[in-house]
Amino acid sequence: MLKFLMILLPFSVFSQTGGENSFALLNLTYNARSAGLGGNFISVFDKDINMGISNPSLCNTKMNKQISFNSGILSGNINYGALGYGYNIKNIGTLVSYIKYVNYGKLIRTDINGVSDGTFSPFEMIIGTSFGKELNPRISIGGSVNFLYSQLEIYNSFGASIDFSGTYHNNDKNMLITILAKNIGYQFDPFVSGNRFPLPLEIQAAVSYKVKYAPFRFTLLGHNLNKWDISYNDPNIQPTIDQLTGDTIPIPKISFFEKLGRHFSYQLEVFVSKNIDLRIGFDYHRRKELALESRPGLSGFSFGLGLNFDKFSLDYGFMIYSRSGFNNLITLSTQLDKWRK
Repeated sequence: MLKFLMILLPFSVFSQTGGENSFALLNLTYNARSAGLGGNFISVFDKDINMGISNPSLCNTKMNKQISFNSGILSGNINYGALGYGYNIKNIGTLVSYIKYVNYGKLIRTDINGVSDGTFSPFEMIIGTSFGKELNPRISIGGSVNFLYSQLEIYNSFGASIDFSGTYHNNDKNMLITILAKNIGYQFDPFVSGNRFPLPLEIQAAVSYKVKYAPFRFTLLGHNLNKWDISYNDPNIQPTIDQLTGDTIPIPKISFFEKLGRHFSYQLEVFVSKNIDLRIGFDYHRRKELALESRPGLSGFSFGLGLNFDKFSLDYGFMIYSRSGFNNLITLSTQLDKWRK
């Protein structure tokens, strides 16, 4: 059960800021490029089909016959990943179909007295399809449909969700602006009858800019825009008493600018050469919520590397939640037509 709790902790912080939600696996980062940039990378219009999975309005003809394999490891040796395939429908648009999964491994089943009673293997998955269409050379729209399944010991749950997005991209100015509404859905079959929870609805927006004569792309991402205060209020923190004056010291309040700052992530891609990309990301909210006060380290930072070869691309991403919590991801992508030449 420890493994299960370890995966829920970081994502419950971000997806359940206003209460409890179902299907936390919706908020996992499933590709290495996004992981290296801090997660939620939704603002590049290129051939990477993982962009179309994350943001359906980024689906485009360059993704035709692209295939991507993603594999990740979370703290506690929890394995998860995704498989995606893109295909273009002439004069209609581009589809990207995918499967995402989380495998918690074998966990020990115990009774109420802590006595071992065998093992069980929790498993969750998402089966979905994204569709995107370019309305003109600069504006595209898209949507995704996801079917959600979770099996935790004898408990099962089924749900569905949809995502909508729109993107403006100006190649002349190397700029892209996008907005995404995701996880709009319903838990049809809850784990326990009568205990149905909402999905982690979220609105995101991003602005990306590629410096014209320099090998840098900067992205500013706004997340959880549908909820103003996303800070965690610890119910265990109580007012204290000043030992000298006897006055009550109230619980510190989070300022306007602190609340505002928690909504932003910062992402940077460095194109070292045609074959090598370096990535770094920083999520202020993740750092504030998960870092140890005494030893924050690099909590909230992410790092990544992309290697581009003639027939395939290999990406690695590393996300740091805290000194003991992290996420490793590897992505292998290729276009099938390249292997037929």
